[in-house]
Amino acid sequence: MAKTFKHCSFCGRAESQVEFFIMGQDGAHICNECALQAAEIVKENSSKKSNLTTIDKDQVPKPVEIKEFLDQYVIGQVEAKKYLSVAVYNHYKRLMQENTNDDVEIEKSNIIMVGYTGTGKTLLARTIARKLHVPFTIVDATVLTEAGYVGEDIESILTRLLQVADYDVKAAERGIVFIDEIDKIARKSDNPSITRDVSGEGVQQGLLKLLEGAVVNVPPQGGRKHPDQKMIAVNTQNILFICGGAFDGIEKKIAARLNTRVVGYNSAKETEMVDKHNLLQYIAPQDLKSFGLIPEIIGRLPILTYLEPLDRDALRQILTEPKNSIIKQYTKLFNMDGIELKFEENVLEYIVDKAIEFKLGARGLRSITETIMMDEMYEMPSKKTKKLVVSLLYAQSKIEKTNMHRLKIA
Repeated sequence: MAKTFKHCSFCGRAESQVEFFIMGQDGAHICNECALQAAEIVKENSSKKSNLTTIDKDQVPKPVEIKEFLDQYVIGQVEAKKYLSVAVYNHYKRLMQENTNDDVEIEKSNIIMVGYTGTGKTLLARTIARKLHVPFTIVDATVLTEAGYVGEDIESILTRLLQVADYDVKAAERGIVFIDEIDKIARKSDNPSITRDVSGEGVQQGLLKLLEGAVVNVPPQGGRKHPDQKMIAVNTQNILFICGGAFDGIEKKIAARLNTRVVGYNSAKETEMVDKHNLLQYIAPQDLKSFGLIPEIIGRLPILTYLEPLDRDALRQILTEPKNSIIKQYTKLFNMDGIELKFEENVLEYIVDKAIEFKLGARGLRSITETIMMDEMYEMPSKKTKKLVVSLLYAQSKIEKTNMHRLKIA
């Protein structure tokens, strides 16, 4: 009688290639190596889910610790960091109160951050995500549209959060969502819309139930491409929402409000006290309403903070000081090819000057540095040279040869 050879039902290896088999029903077999690997996968997933659904008070970072962590990656923005750190810490405490029996219920305090482009709104969100022990996701409001239009449904925000939580609903219901570019869904006119609009008031209306807290049926694979999929019910009551936007032009709304408020004998004196170079520090909820956010949305975002415009000193620090500074990133890129990269001090000053000229904030620093280094990044890996010093004349020649002047904002 011919001998029957056994094979692992997972990896397909024969009995002679492994130490032993574990037999299952209907002739199924698993080898010792696949069994060990399966045990590791189960252990990893179990620990991941337990970390997402249980919060230990001793592991929760205090507001000061959160801010100190943000300071390592983000320059300045002290006020925004404080607001963000306190909000996240209170979010943890609100989640831990679920196990208490008292009648005092802590409500969530969603945040809205206003700041010019390139001041660090998204960077703050990405950085704080590294410190959190709850699911965190970043979504872009510009792609959101009302049901029936091309784009993403409002519920896709929760789909992203579910994906981060490995579709653990309980973990996702305790998570944090950062909605970027919230200003792009502002109402385009002062007249309320009587019909559906593609990107504006209708999207804000759809966000209301998410921000306030409701049970939402979420399509796990996206809304429109898989219409027959089974929906997942997610309760947003304990999900913290952080919104950010540039709100380009809102300074005019703030200035108009300050001027109309200053009336009477002390009007000239009070007007002089207003810092016209940083009007965002005077932002109030009524300015968001004038810009185009509906009152219901503003009411569900009770904490309003702003990001300082970046001055020359801040841009200079951003270039070299943070852990993930632009210069450190390029230095590491060249070190991976065994090349020592150095920038002359006046080159760094030149990059900052150009960033101020183009008015692109911190993002302008990367664009300028990339333009200066492009030719060297292309040629140096093929050369035997192990040291590169970037001089001011070289940097100026690279900028002058490009069309970067087109980036300049009037």
